[in-house]
Amino acid sequence: MQTRSEQTRQALVRAAAELIANGRLSDAGLVNICRRAGVSRGALYHHFSSTAELTAAVYEQAHERVVALMDEAFEGPVEDAPERLLVALCEALRTEELVRAGIQLAVDGSAGPPRLRDDVLALVRRRVVDAHRDVVPAPEDLAELAVVVAAGLESLGHTDAEWWDPKTSKRLWVLLRPLFSLAGEGLAEEERRVGSGSEGV
Repeated sequence: MQTRSEQTRQALVRAAAELIANGRLSDAGLVNICRRAGVSRGALYHHFSSTAELTAAVYEQAHERVVALMDEAFEGPVEDAPERLLVALCEALRTEELVRAGIQLAVDGSAGPPRLRDDVLALVRRRVVDAHRDVVPAPEDLAELAVVVAAGLESLGHTDAEWWDPKTSKRLWVLLRPLFSLAGEGLAEEERRVGSGSEGV
């Protein structure tokens, strides 16, 4: 159970995240945050030395959440990991104000760059390359495709939340999955060809 102090701190983080997620960083000013959280200015300054420190806490919690989503997505079969990740990420952007706010912030709580969005795209690339390194001949190409799709869905969702609907991600991956499968089959065929000694035939 959280102490009253922890509850107040979380209420402040939640209030800042709501204001940023449903508006912009400049909406997360001292008065608006305190009003939304239902606390005094003194309470905010008891927990955070500035609103920038508070928005940095939003970034930190959003970062932890996104990393957890990635870890979950890459626990299963490697060929479906990018799809699982993008479905989960889009669902989080659609339903979790913390993630939607954090994606817009830099580690210091400013508007960046680099922002969590940039960090997420770099993580997507690295995780896809690492997961597919022994499966496909050019995992970097698949990683770039996953990054382009992730960046597109994230950007488009800010103007039309339909892009963050899991059905949209799944529909796109129905089209993209064969590319991941073909790359894996191409490597298997190459290994069979080299293993049979027919590389010059």
